Amino acid sequence: MGGPLGAIIGRYPSAAAGGDDELGGGGAPGAGIIRHNRRCRDIAFLVIFAAFWVAMIVNSSFGFNQGNPLRLTYELDYKGNICGDKHGDPNLHELDVRYWMNPNQVYQSGLKNSKVNLADAKAICLMECPNPAVDGLNFICDYPEGDIRLSVDDWINRDYDYFESLTPDMRNSSLQLQGPCYPIIFPTVNVYWSCQFIARASNVSLKHWQQMGGVSIDENILIDKTVHKAIDSRSAVLKRYIADIGKSWPVFIVCGGILPVFLSVIWLFMIRYFVAAMTWITVVLFNALVISVTMFCYIKAGWIGNDPLTVVIGESDPYVHISGREISHLHTVTVFMTAVMIIAFLSSIAIVRRILIATPVLKVAAKVIGEVQALIVFPLVPFFILAIFYMFWFAATLHLFSSGQIVRNDCNIDCCSYDLKLGKVNCDNCCGYSIHYTPHISIAILFHLFGCYWATQFFLACSSTVIAGSVASYYWARGEISHDIPFLTVVSSLKRLMRYSLGSVALGSLVVSVVEWVRFILECLRRKLKFVGSARESCFGKAASSSSECCLGCIDWTLKSVNRNAYIMIAITGKGFHKASVLATGLIMKNILRIGKVNVIGDVILFLGKLCVSLFCALFAFLMLDTHKYKSAHNKISSPLIPVLVTWALGYVVAKLFFAVVEMSIDTIILSFCQDAEEHQGNAQYAPPLLMETLDEQSDLQRLTQGP
Repeated sequence: MGGPLGAIIGRYPSAAAGGDDELGGGGAPGAGIIRHNRRCRDIAFLVIFAAFWVAMIVNSSFGFNQGNPLRLTYELDYKGNICGDKHGDPNLHELDVRYWMNPNQVYQSGLKNSKVNLADAKAICLMECPNPAVDGLNFICDYPEGDIRLSVDDWINRDYDYFESLTPDMRNSSLQLQGPCYPIIFPTVNVYWSCQFIARASNVSLKHWQQMGGVSIDENILIDKTVHKAIDSRSAVLKRYIADIGKSWPVFIVCGGILPVFLSVIWLFMIRYFVAAMTWITVVLFNALVISVTMFCYIKAGWIGNDPLTVVIGESDPYVHISGREISHLHTVTVFMTAVMIIAFLSSIAIVRRILIATPVLKVAAKVIGEVQALIVFPLVPFFILAIFYMFWFAATLHLFSSGQIVRNDCNIDCCSYDLKLGKVNCDNCCGYSIHYTPHISIAILFHLFGCYWATQFFLACSSTVIAGSVASYYWARGEISHDIPFLTVVSSLKRLMRYSLGSVALGSLVVSVVEWVRFILECLRRKLKFVGSARESCFGKAASSSSECCLGCIDWTLKSVNRNAYIMIAITGKGFHKASVLATGLIMKNILRIGKVNVIGDVILFLGKLCVSLFCALFAFLMLDTHKYKSAHNKISSPLIPVLVTWALGYVVAKLFFAVVEMSIDTIILSFCQDAEEHQGNAQYAPPLLMETLDEQSDLQRLTQGP
């Protein structure tokens, strides 16, 4: 084990543990809390982590330079402008709805083997989706320019219709569906900022059009399906999900930042003063929150009540029902939450009899929090650092996902339209515009996502290491310098981390991040191979797939457990990551029967506590997103699913920061107890009496022989 820790940690360290006094003088109170010849460890990985931050900044700068978050919500017109962009030509401020002017082009783009693509159909940006006149025929005309002496405001005030002002040539061209004006024959409804055609032509408008000598207009439900297919494509749904993140930032601040801090601090105080009841409160509250979130999913999925998710932004046509991927995804999550609810309820019943075992260890952790009071406040430091990082990261995410280039399509179709600038029908520019994403953008996005995970793991690890150092100081100096403990140990532990152990923490967080991402990539490949493979998969293939997934999950869980204990030994001994992992694993393996039953149940209770905080945040996010602000106008979100999931993740990270106070206190005390017992022939000298009663094997044997 590399020598007794009692010579390193304690009020009066032995001569062998001499070295520089980090706390300012050998005779000062608390000078020997943790006194050891330390040096910087795993420096190479600290350099890698610094290089990673430089790469993150460069990668994000690319997104800020090339991206435009408006592209995530709004679409392009036939000139390549983004609807709603005030920098467009013309100024499209408040003109944020895309409308296809020529219904025949929309119909033809839906035909099989057609050369016409919907992206090449002529589309302009309007304030709202038009509908046919009740007693006549209205037109939608092109942006005013050339011989059309109208301002954009006048064009809007005239309902985009200047057909009466056209020259005979322009009128004849319009009757041939070549513009600049096109008839409004089909009703449309605003679906995610695109005008969804309803394949039910207005008989009055169509009759007027035919009387004027207009060309034949195709009437088929295909015109409806074609637009819906484009709006409901995977890429369009993904862009809307990312856009929802940008629109929901107030929800993230309140439910993903402020609320979990408040709830976590309350939980810590309750653990401090009501520890005996908190285990039961946590289990009951967890089940109540799981049921509440599940019921809310049922409501938004439309399976309970009359308030389902709707994809229609504008006024809905009473005869059309539009469903999309967002609703199917919500249905999937609802089924998943139902399974979670059932499993949670059954698991809670299973652990009821074991909960009493965790209470004594939680009481010890509560005593530590009571003596080292700064531990409750300390998580605010990494919280504010993470908050700043997440604000930067989310902003960069919106720009990276919208950082493609707007390029003209390469199409081979025969079409003509009236060019107002040239003053004649032009058959040369039929191709529309689309956003082109290059492969390096995908790599940049993946690196950005990986960077978020690594940075989060790093800050969590730093927080855990500081807490472990503080609690270890409390254990080994118990009862001798208690008046110096409240702030001295936390500050000293933070100094040691910053000076010696950042490289080791960077290595540990990198190991977890790499394993998680390898697991994620393999899971994606497994799903893709399953999708492209035959429908009838062999039993061997299913078994191999399930076993590999299970093995990766076990490896991931084991690494996280080893890492957590390694951070404790790093804080105590100042060793590098690999050496600290060996020390921690050796202690655990020697005492696995002694600590296993207590540690597992304690971890379960703490995990449920973190889920309680994050589920409450998710439920509150559901309630915030169900208000009028996020159900209408420009702030309308496509689905509450992604904002709620992001809020849940943020709430869980914040809860993990604060719950690490109890979690690391328990693990540090247990490891210290094991080392203490090993140094003193099985009788721990520094352990609190309550911990001795819980972990002492002879007490266990006596209870077993005496019976209940």
